[in-house]
Amino acid sequence: MSTTKRLWLGLAALLIASFGVMLWLGFELHQTAPPMPERVITRNGQVVYTRADIEKGRQVWQSTGGQQLGSIWGHGALVAPDWSADWLHREAEAMLELDARKNTAEPYSMLDAPAKAQLQAALQAEMRANTYDAATGDIVISDARAQAISQVAAHYSSLFSNDPATRELREAYAMKEDTVPDQEHRRAMTSFFFWTAWAATTNRPDGTITYTNNWPYETLVGNAPTSSSFMWSMFSLLFLLGGIGLMSWHYAAYHGKEPLPVPPKRDPLLGLKPTPSMKATAKYFWVVIALFLVQILLGATTAHYQVEGQEAYGLQIAEILPYSLTRSWHTQLAVLWIATAWLGTGLYIGPAISGHEPKYQRAGVNFLFACLLIIVIGAFAGQWFAVMQKLGLEHNFWFGHQGWEYVDIGRFWQAFLFIGLLLWLFLVGRALWPAIKRKDEMSSIVGLLFLSTVAIGLFYGAGLMWGEHTHISMVEYWRWWVVHLWVEGFFEVFAVAVISFLFVKLGLLRGKTATEAVLFATIVYLTGGVLGMFHHLYFVGTTTAGVALGAAFSALEVVPLAIIGLEAYETWSHSRATPWMARYKWPIMFFLAVSFWNLIGAGLFGFLINTPIALYYMQGLNLTPLHGHTALFGVYGMLGIGLMLFCLRGLKPHVQWHTGLLRGAFWCFNIGLALMALLTLLPMGVLQLQAALEHGYWFARSAEFMNRPLIDMLVWMRVPGDTIFSVGAALLAWFVFRQWIKPVRDPEYDRALAEGQADTEY
Repeated sequence: MSTTKRLWLGLAALLIASFGVMLWLGFELHQTAPPMPERVITRNGQVVYTRADIEKGRQVWQSTGGQQLGSIWGHGALVAPDWSADWLHREAEAMLELDARKNTAEPYSMLDAPAKAQLQAALQAEMRANTYDAATGDIVISDARAQAISQVAAHYSSLFSNDPATRELREAYAMKEDTVPDQEHRRAMTSFFFWTAWAATTNRPDGTITYTNNWPYETLVGNAPTSSSFMWSMFSLLFLLGGIGLMSWHYAAYHGKEPLPVPPKRDPLLGLKPTPSMKATAKYFWVVIALFLVQILLGATTAHYQVEGQEAYGLQIAEILPYSLTRSWHTQLAVLWIATAWLGTGLYIGPAISGHEPKYQRAGVNFLFACLLIIVIGAFAGQWFAVMQKLGLEHNFWFGHQGWEYVDIGRFWQAFLFIGLLLWLFLVGRALWPAIKRKDEMSSIVGLLFLSTVAIGLFYGAGLMWGEHTHISMVEYWRWWVVHLWVEGFFEVFAVAVISFLFVKLGLLRGKTATEAVLFATIVYLTGGVLGMFHHLYFVGTTTAGVALGAAFSALEVVPLAIIGLEAYETWSHSRATPWMARYKWPIMFFLAVSFWNLIGAGLFGFLINTPIALYYMQGLNLTPLHGHTALFGVYGMLGIGLMLFCLRGLKPHVQWHTGLLRGAFWCFNIGLALMALLTLLPMGVLQLQAALEHGYWFARSAEFMNRPLIDMLVWMRVPGDTIFSVGAALLAWFVFRQWIKPVRDPEYDRALAEGQADTEY
C-alpha cells in the first residue's frame, strides 16, 4: 500500500472517529444542560418568572445585539459586563444586605468578619441548592431571594431605559439611551439574565459543581475552579509536550529527505490563459478590499466607544450606530472579507487546475456575486432595524439580529448564505471535475482541495441546526461548529491545498512530495482541531468528559505550530528559488506572515487561554481578543490577502506590480497588529486577570475597573497601531485598484510574449 493511500485511510479514520465523539458529546450536553423552568416561584406560591418570560427575555436580549453588547457565560463583547456574572454578584450582595439587616439591624458592610462569614455560608447554602423540580418544572426560591431578585431587576430595568439615574453606567457600558424602550420587554429580559446566573450558581442534581462548572469565579457564592479543571490542565501540558516531541521527531526523520526539483527557467504560470469565469472573479477581490476598509473603520469606532461610551470624538453617533451594531458589523465583516477572498480564490483556481471552463461558468460566478451583495446589504440592514428596536420580536430571528457572535445575521440571510455556499461548491466542483478524474501525481491534492470545498459548503449548515427557542447550551455547541470547525478547520485545509498546488505548478515542489505533505498536515491539524472545539464549551453545561477532551485536544492544536518556523524558512526559500520568483515575492511574504502569526497568535496566545484552569479566569477578558485578533487577521486575513495576490498576478500578468505599495502594506499590517496586541490587548488582559484573581470575575468586567484612567490610557495606546494598520489597508487598496485604473506594462511579460511563452489576449 502506498504512503498516499495510507494517509488517505488515516484521514478518513480520524474524521469518522472525531465526528463520532463530537456527536456523542453533543448528545451528552443536551442531556446535562441547565433546565429551563416552567416557573420560578416562592415557597408561598408567588410567581416571580415564567418560562414564557425567560424565552421572551432571550428574544429581547438577542434583538439588542445579544453577545455584541456584554456577554453571557463569558461569550461576547467586552465593554459592557458579563450579564450572568454581574447579575450573580448583585443578587448575592442584595441577599447578604437583606439578611444582615434582618438578623442584626446593621448594614452588611458594618459587620465583623465572623458575622460576614456566617451570612456568606447561609447564602451559599441557599443559592447553590438545586430546587428545580423536574416533575412540575418549578424552581422554588425563598421570599428573601425573590426580594433580592426584584432589586436587581429594577437596576437592569433602569439601565436599559433612559433613566437619568443610570446614565453614567450606560455611558460606561457604551449603551445607547433607551436600549430597550418597552418596559415589559425590559422585565422579560431580566428573567433571562436571572436564569443564566441561576445556572452559574446552582449545583447539578446530586453534585457539588454548578451547571457551568463553577464559572464564574465568585467567592460570595463559593464558585471556585473544579478539581477536573486543575487535573485536565496539567494533562493538557503533558499532551502538548508529548505531541511536540513526536512532531519534532517526525520532522527530523522524514522531512526534507527528497531533494527539491530544479525550478524552471521561466515562470510556468505566464502561459496560463485566464478563462472568462476566472476573469469574472476580479470583482470578488474588489469587494474584499471594500469590506476590509469598512471593517477597519467600524473597528476604530468600536474601540473608541470604550473611551467615550456614547460618542466618537465628540460626535453623538450612538443613537444612529450604537456600539452593539458597530461591533456586530466589525466582527462579521472580518469573516466576510476573508471568506470572500477564499471563495474568489476557489472560483479562480478551479479552471486553472483543470484547464476546463464549464458551460455558463461565468454566469454562475456573476450570479453568486450578486447573491453575496444582496446577503450583505440585507443582513446588515436587518440588524440595524433590530438593534434600533424597529423590527419587532416576531421578525427579529428571521430578518434581524440573532445575537450570537460571528453567526448573528438573521436566519433568512443565514439560509441564503448557505445556499450561496452550495452554489459555490457546485461551481468549483464542476470546474475541478476533469482534474479529479485524472490519475496523476496531482490527483490527491486536487481531491483534498475538492473535499475541503465540500466541507466549507456543507459545514456552514451547522449554523442552521438551532431554532429561535433552542436551549442556549445547544446553540453554543452548534455555533462553534461554524466558528471553530468551518473557519479554523476546513478553510485552513483548503488554503494548504491551494498553496501546495501553486508551488507544484511553479515547479518548486514535486507533486508526490506535496501530496504527502498536505495529507499529513491535514491529519495533524484536524487531530486537535476537531475535538479541540470543546475548549469553547467548558462553561455552557458540558460534562467533565467534555472538559477532558477539550483540554487534551486543544493542546494538540498547538503541536504543529511548534515547528512552524521551519515551514516559514521553506516558504522563504521558495521565494528565492529562481529570479522570476520575484513576481510572487509578496504573496509568499504574506504566507510567511501566516506562519509567524500562526506561531504567535494561534499558538502562544491561543494556548495561553485554552486550558480549563486558564479559561476559567480569562474567558471574556481582553486576553481573548488578543488571541482573536492575532489569529483571525494574522493567520486567516494574511492568508486571504496572499491568495488574493496570487490570483491578481494571474488575472493581470502583463501589469507591472508596484512593490513599494505591497512592501508598505505588508509591514504596516504586521507592525500595526503587533502594536495593538502588545500595547493594549495584552496589558489590559493581564490587569483584568489580576483583578479577577483578587476580587472575582465580575470585578474584572465591571465599570469600576474598566473606567480607570490606566485602562483609558491603554485603549488610547491602540491609536498608533491602528493608524499604522489603516495605512497598510489604504496602500493595499490603492495597489489593487491601480491594477485596473493605472496599469503599467511589465517588461518581463513582454519578453515572455516575444518568446511565445505568454498569452496575448489582454
